[in-house]
Amino acid sequence: MTDIKVFQVNPLQENCYVVSDETKECVIVDCGAYYDTERETILNYLHSQQLKPIHLICTHGHFDHAFGNDTIYMEYGLKPEIHADDAHLIADLAQQCEQMGMGLDYNQTSPPIGKLLADGDFITFGTHRLQVIHTPGHSKGCVCFYCAEEKFIFTGDTLFRMSVGRTDFPGGSWSQLAQSLTRKIALLPPDTVAYPGHGPRTLIADEVRMNPYFR
Repeated sequence: MTDIKVFQVNPLQENCYVVSDETKECVIVDCGAYYDTERETILNYLHSQQLKPIHLICTHGHFDHAFGNDTIYMEYGLKPEIHADDAHLIADLAQQCEQMGMGLDYNQTSPPIGKLLADGDFITFGTHRLQVIHTPGHSKGCVCFYCAEEKFIFTGDTLFRMSVGRTDFPGGSWSQLAQSLTRKIALLPPDTVAYPGHGPRTLIADEVRMNPYFR
């Protein structure tokens, strides 16, 4: 049985997740910790629970989902794993912050990129595994991480509760996002719990039925 711990971080209130099981192995999803206190809180949780992080995975490469990658790299030596189409985004977070013009500074050195993820890959930890589902639209390299055994999925900025991610950033595409929603997300078991990149969790059944972007 997995345990999913959520940390809401940075000025954009991004959700960073730590997913562990009874073996104490864990994966860290979208470490967007920006402030020192946020970074310390996540590290303190990992240490206090005696967890062993073995993967640092990214649903996509936008800065608010990757601010804290350097902390995890320095503490555990884990390189961020990301889809090839978004690798260029996290290679230089300082430049990305400047281009976005949101008044956020990033003065850390971006860690080297680890494995490049592809649709259908599996990320294993403990006795569990997460399937990589490529869901372009919000960015070219957006992916979701799906656990079929326990029916939950990390949707990043592809899907929010009763909403979806923006498509007006470079590399965004509404037509691609619409296909990702209808051809991939909507086909998941209805009782699958979705953990988004921002906001509260939701059920796939509710999204398919009531989210206007599935129409």
